[in-house]
Parts: sequence; structure tokens; C-alpha cells
Amino acid sequence: MKAIKRNLGFGFLSWFVPFFISIFFFSKEGTLQIDLFLFKTIMIVVGSLSGCFLLFRYFLLVDFNFFKEGIIIGISWILINWILDIIVLLPMSKMPIDLYFIQIGFRYLSILFFAITLGAILEKKIQPK
Repeated sequence: MKAIKRNLGFGFLSWFVPFFISIFFFSKEGTLQIDLFLFKTIMIVVGSLSGCFLLFRYFLLVDFNFFKEGIIIGISWILINWILDIIVLLPMSKMPIDLYFIQIGFRYLSILFFAITLGAILEKKIQPK
């Protein structure tokens, strides 16, 4: 149960940190205050940095089955991010779901790639030589 709570908590943070940072780039009326492409670049960097940090912290708490854990974390964090975006971001932006996946949603695949890669590295590292 503790591992599930940790997974969900870290997954929520992987969504919340970039979302919170993004708020500062919009006016009170909801207008983006910087160039769209600069904003998207900043969000990719913030999401990657916070995601890598959260994965690092998460894997410090894992003792075995790193590769399997990477797959589980990657899939669950993607789902958490997609669900929260559908609940929060889509209504705010009024963006159709197909456009959302084209412009934003598919970028979350990097979470899966980072998690599996980190899990594979750790698994390889502990194997006897």
C-alpha cells in the first residue's frame, strides 16, 4: 500500500510541478504572455527536469525489480498526467482531445522512456558480473 501511495504521490507531482510553473506565464484573463514556442520549450524542460528528479528520488526508495518498477512507474505516471490534464487542462483550454494528444499528450511518453531507462540501468548495475 505504501508503494502505491508513493507511486500516486510522485505521479501527481510530475503533473503538478509543470502545471504550477505554467501559471506564471498566463495573464489573469488566461492569455499567454510569452511566445507560444518559447512556452512549450520551457514546459518541456521543466517537465523533463522535474520528472527526472522525481524518478531519481523514487528509485532511491526501490530495492529490487528496478526494470519492472520502471515500467510500472512509467505507465502509471503517464496515465496520471493524462487523467489530470483531461480533468483540469482540457476544460481550461477548451482544447479538443485529439488536438491535446497531438500538441501535448504524446510528449508524456518521455516519462515512460525515462522511467524504463533508469530502471534498466539500475537493474544492469546490480547484476553479478
